Amino acid sequence: MTEVAEAVAAAGVESRARIVAGLIRVTGDWQLAEDCTQEALALALEKWPGEGVPANPGGWLATVARNRAIDVLRRATVERRKLTELAVLTSGAEPAPASDDRLRLIFTCCHPALSLEARVALTLRTVAGVPTADIARAFLVTEPTMTRRLTRAKTKIAQARIPYRVPSGPALGERLPGVLAVLYLLFTRGYDVDGEPAFAAEAIRLARLLAELMPDQPEVRALLALFLLQHSRRDARRDEHGNLLTLDRQDRSRWDHDAITEARSFLPPADGPYAVQAHIAACHTADVTDWPRVAALYDRLATLVPSPVVRLNRAVAHGYAHSPAAGLTLLAEARAAGGLDGYPLTVAAEADLTARAGDRERAVTLYEQAAAAAHSDPERRALLARAEELTIPEED
Repeated sequence: MTEVAEAVAAAGVESRARIVAGLIRVTGDWQLAEDCTQEALALALEKWPGEGVPANPGGWLATVARNRAIDVLRRATVERRKLTELAVLTSGAEPAPASDDRLRLIFTCCHPALSLEARVALTLRTVAGVPTADIARAFLVTEPTMTRRLTRAKTKIAQARIPYRVPSGPALGERLPGVLAVLYLLFTRGYDVDGEPAFAAEAIRLARLLAELMPDQPEVRALLALFLLQHSRRDARRDEHGNLLTLDRQDRSRWDHDAITEARSFLPPADGPYAVQAHIAACHTADVTDWPRVAALYDRLATLVPSPVVRLNRAVAHGYAHSPAAGLTLLAEARAAGGLDGYPLTVAAEADLTARAGDRERAVTLYEQAAAAAHSDPERRALLARAEELTIPEED
């Protein structure tokens, strides 16, 4: 990539959401806002090599995108409903700060009237600027299919008159968890074994933006801290052959310790669900994991988010904090509560606890069962490797 292309890409990452959000606010036309912003980026690639990168690249892009929108609306002045919008654009009026625009955009993309998948896809496309083809690949659909889904989501926003605003008062507290859930799912799609790595980076960038725009929201800071702590281990999750490594087998010198330090500076008290998860992740970045504290934090998390996966992780934590027998007891309770049938990591957890309880033969069988049900080849290989290790006689 040339120096100019890099400058355009950097300006796009920094300014795209702000420009799109501002144009949506004044025109109410999502497609027009995205098209004009994209045209501004394309024009930058054409003009900047000869004219030089402007001192304020984001401002240059915003001006070009706005002028393009003005041109489009002028040609459509027969549509009377656009005249007022044109007046706002040409006057240069800025009714709201750009930060408010970006918040409006995030909250609108994450409106509960849209399906969770639509929220994630729309956030990726409109806020993060991820190409539709990449989003389609992550959702395992064709690009035309994803284009139609995005169009339907935008149409629903218009037809349902979903307000382009950040809720206030009690409504903010009701809507914010939904926004955070979208970012959490976006991060997970990037951090999973077979995920799209760029999505994890985008989730971190958006969480940073949200933390800047909403500094008084502890769960926003907690989510950013959680992302940074998890992502700090990305380079140590596989060995030189590409095989997955469990946390206890990773080379900690390969962790991003600057990210860990930054994450710790964001940590709020362990009150909300993301804050508790962030504190758990922070425990794992210490030289020695404080398993009793991790188990206590999972006890707390299970009261806030009584999900099957949380109950499973709580059982594992107690198995390490207290005894394998304690973990197996909680695992049986988690299974009885439901929601873990067919989940390979449930069997893998039982295998680990069983091995540490001393029954290596049964643990091997369980690891092989978990491997047979694994959803990816890296997970399958890791589980089979653990089973093979247990077949080697222990040294006296």
